[in-house]
Parts: sequence; structure tokens; C-alpha cells
Amino acid sequence: MRNLLFKNLTSDDKRRKIITSSEVVDREGVRSVINRHFVCMVKEIPDSDVSRPQPYVHVVKEHNSREQKEKFFCKIKGSVCAVSNGKLFLILFVHSLKISLFAAQQGLIK
Repeated sequence: MRNLLFKNLTSDDKRRKIITSSEVVDREGVRSVINRHFVCMVKEIPDSDVSRPQPYVHVVKEHNSREQKEKFFCKIKGSVCAVSNGKLFLILFVHSLKISLFAAQQGLIK
């Protein structure tokens, strides 16, 4: 069995876009839950202020054989500068991926 949830939120006034998806799959006695999240923000900046935040990567992996659970989490932050109609924009983005695997019987407790 597979359940999918997809959200796409866009804000023109705040120049923000959020895309989220969640997937739950039960297969061969293992329940996997996959959550993806993407946020993108656009800010106009003066030509003189081109300071950008430092890129960032965070990865965590957990394995618990006693409880038959495994988790993986990855988060990536970054930025890009772009020019449109002679104006300078800073595009900030964050991607995150969370994967949880566990025995299907434990998945019902949640």
C-alpha cells in the first residue's frame, strides 16, 4: 500500500515557494516513510550588498537493530545570485529529506 501527500504553496507577495511531499509505503513487512521539503525565497538586494550566507549540509543516520528502526535525515541550505531586468536578487533555498524505516507492526503504534 502506498499513500502520497503533495503540497505546493506559493506566495507572490513574500516571494516564497514551499513544496512538500510525504510518502508512506508498506512492503514486505517494512514500513517506509519518506518526507521531502523544499523552500525557496527570493529577495531583491542592492548591488553593493552581495554577501551571501554560507552553504550548509547536515546528515544524520541512525540504526537501531533492537527496535528494528532506521532513520536518515539530510538538510541542504544554499543561495544563488541572479539578475533580472537590471535588478540583483538573492535566491535562498533549503532542501530536506527524511527517511524512516521500521517493522510494519511498530508503524501502527506511531
